Amino acid sequence: MNKAPLLAGLAALALVSTPALAQASPEATAEAALKKAPVFDGHNDVPWALRGRFDNVINGFDFVDTTDTAKPDATPPAIAMHTDLQRLRKGHVGAQFWSVYVPANTNEQQAVQQTLEQIDVTKRLVARYPNDLALASNSAELEKAMKAGKIAGMMGMEGGQSIGSSLAVLRQMYALGARYMTLTHSKNIPWADSATDAPSLDGLNDFGRQVVREMNRIGMIVDLSHVSEATMKDALAESKAPVMFSHSGVRAVNPHPRNVPDSVLPLVKANGGIVMVVFLPSFLDADVRAQGLARTAEQARLKAMYPGDPASADAGLKAWDAANPVPTTNVRKVADHIDHLKKTIGVDHIGVGGDYDGMDSAPVGMEDVSGYPALFTELARRGYSQAELEKIASGNMLRVLKAVEAYAASQKGQPPVETPVAK
Repeated sequence: MNKAPLLAGLAALALVSTPALAQASPEATAEAALKKAPVFDGHNDVPWALRGRFDNVINGFDFVDTTDTAKPDATPPAIAMHTDLQRLRKGHVGAQFWSVYVPANTNEQQAVQQTLEQIDVTKRLVARYPNDLALASNSAELEKAMKAGKIAGMMGMEGGQSIGSSLAVLRQMYALGARYMTLTHSKNIPWADSATDAPSLDGLNDFGRQVVREMNRIGMIVDLSHVSEATMKDALAESKAPVMFSHSGVRAVNPHPRNVPDSVLPLVKANGGIVMVVFLPSFLDADVRAQGLARTAEQARLKAMYPGDPASADAGLKAWDAANPVPTTNVRKVADHIDHLKKTIGVDHIGVGGDYDGMDSAPVGMEDVSGYPALFTELARRGYSQAELEKIASGNMLRVLKAVEAYAASQKGQPPVETPVAK
């Protein structure tokens, strides 16, 4: 018997089957990706939690472990914080945009002061943990801190109210360390429309376009989470540097106005920008959003029914809540948003922006900042390669940051955009 064909066949079978046998598990693929490229998250509201819970008095605050910070008897009750050093490490977070958020406020001067207070408390928190945290002013400093094993940070302003309609204030916020600005929050501002307010400008006005140009010139990332679809399109038409959505889902998966519509996604790709997928359940899951809308309608009905009897209205709403619990969502829904982005504009334009400590609940399995590996394991299970996971974790955000810096460097000879001060 001629054994040569048999041996050749066995060798070929070995070549085909060995990679399958040696293929890494989804858990191992995710772990390898996050070890090589730790998460660079687009949005975390710890500074707001410090303001709301502790009035920014933090000398006695323990950021190593915040699991005991729940206040169930408070009005309203407060859940435990989502973020601390132990869980950031467990979640493989290597870099974080800390949101120096203040509420939408028609008193812009007050908003400017509050933003300065949030920048201050963020810097003081980081300074208390020099072995674990670092603030970076540029991508080189950020990558250096990450390589040193620290959780690198940058600050992002959430809402244009933070600059008081002043380009001078915008430039000074940059000088203090703010590296992105979300153009609006939940309400319109004098120069830009929000996604969750009645349109007043149909996007950006002339000053709003000047804001985008000046942000490009100085190297501050334009963040389009929270803005209206018209504002998204105006900003993308104006911006010469990549933009970001620091914490948004996609409307194709859940038609929430805070999410990015398919009409905008090709513009993000052409711009070189990034959509950082949020974890807030009502933005992720249409069932969660529907329950919230139904609750709002019931609350309005009860107030109309009991106009002079708030106790009865409150009791009715409490009974409704007991009969209509909020649906839960999970890590698979987060992955659905990422899948849609990959299919529509490609993996090079995807990141993650959890919104931890800025929401009352999170997907099951991702209840706090330790949960990122669950998401990356789910993505690996869906066939994402290690290289793709590394891009989503931090590679894409670093690319955007470096491109924004490069454009600003190209504008060094350009004078600041000037506007007259108010008399």
